[in-house]
Amino acid sequence: MKVEQRLKELGIELAKPTTPVGSYVNAVRTGNLLYLAGKGPGLPGKPLPVGKLGRDFSIDQGYGFARDTGLSILAVLKDELGDLDRVKRIVKVLGMVNATSEYGSQPEVINGCSDLFVEVFGDRGRHARSAVGMGSLPRGIPVEIEVIVEIEAEPAPRAAAAKPAAKRKAAPQPKKMAKQKSAKKKKR
Repeated sequence: MKVEQRLKELGIELAKPTTPVGSYVNAVRTGNLLYLAGKGPGLPGKPLPVGKLGRDFSIDQGYGFARDTGLSILAVLKDELGDLDRVKRIVKVLGMVNATSEYGSQPEVINGCSDLFVEVFGDRGRHARSAVGMGSLPRGIPVEIEVIVEIEAEPAPRAAAAKPAAKRKAAPQPKKMAKQKSAKKKKR
């Protein structure tokens, strides 16, 4: 099943990816790997959620933030690749949770993103993962996630039908040169 069709079945419509706010880009490709910059929850034009897990937000709220972050990551993938079916495998997820020092449910929070990837990509969405706690995250957001993705090679451009090469006429040879060539052939 095509990924776009799967998104429709799940009722997911991807927003336009957010623009980086620094001297970096959303993704860098090297070979068949695509490294995505860290993304957080929030949609363009809406205020960012701010706060810590274990103090301001529950596990369920954190799960939702991680899922929203996964949607932002999918939007970047779509923008970078043009077609989400080029995702061969989600290789690695690094989930960072802005949490109190005693908080220990980072894996349950980051499951929001991991579960989304499996819902969308099936087995191709299963990945290696780290889920860690942080003392703070940029602008106070509760979750930041970065991803490494293996991608299929770009589709080869369709080649124009090759036209047969025109036959070249041999250039006329002066009589003297023609006699020398035939003399050489006879000697062999």
